[in-house]
Amino acid sequence: MNTVESDTPRVIVVVPTYNEADNLRALAERVLAVTPDIELLIVDDDSPDGTGAIADEIAAEEPRFHIMHRTQNRGYAPSSREGLAWCRDNGYEFTLTMDGDLSHDPARIPAMLEKARSGFGLVVGSRYIDGGAVEADWGPIRRAISQMGSGYARAMIGTQVHDCTSGYRCYSAEALRTLRFEELRAEGYAFLIEVLRQLVAAGIQIAEVPIVYIDRQHGASKISQSIVLEALLETTGIGLRRVFGR
Repeated sequence: MNTVESDTPRVIVVVPTYNEADNLRALAERVLAVTPDIELLIVDDDSPDGTGAIADEIAAEEPRFHIMHRTQNRGYAPSSREGLAWCRDNGYEFTLTMDGDLSHDPARIPAMLEKARSGFGLVVGSRYIDGGAVEADWGPIRRAISQMGSGYARAMIGTQVHDCTSGYRCYSAEALRTLRFEELRAEGYAFLIEVLRQLVAAGIQIAEVPIVYIDRQHGASKISQSIVLEALLETTGIGLRRVFGR
């Protein structure tokens, strides 16, 4: 991977990808334009559409762009764990995560970093606080699943965070060191709920900043019934373990 030397605090954005060839170049351009010091790590799950090859081309030209190729144990959670662990081990002060489909606006990165630099260990880009919104043609069922799922997670975790399932986040170095990656069991987006629970239990200070979620323009959504079911079961398990002390 590329190495970037700088005297300023190191900031990186981690993006797990699978079949995001149509979005990758635009994503890289927009993220790297936020500030001259920001870096981008793509964690690609051997995408058959050539996402990894495009990433290699960008990395050859841009020292702030990194690519991690994965060929085994595919999935959002394994990719996120490996990417976050790499950032923790390589001394980044702040690590952001976002989706690879341009649904998360990189223009919100400065606001999230400002909040993190004020002392919060986790900053969540929230769709469900004042100023946040979802501008997507989800239909009433998916919209209800998202809102109710986040509310259910909030109750099970025991937190005041409004958007527990948002993947647009900023972690401090302390927060990443706090995470016990070996105890995270989820394979899909339930990973986000598991991580939030660990940080809440550890007493990490958490803040939210509003974001407007935009539906993807290219490619297919990775959300499936099995992913939703896993999130429900894992969230329920978290709540039961919290209540019964296991």
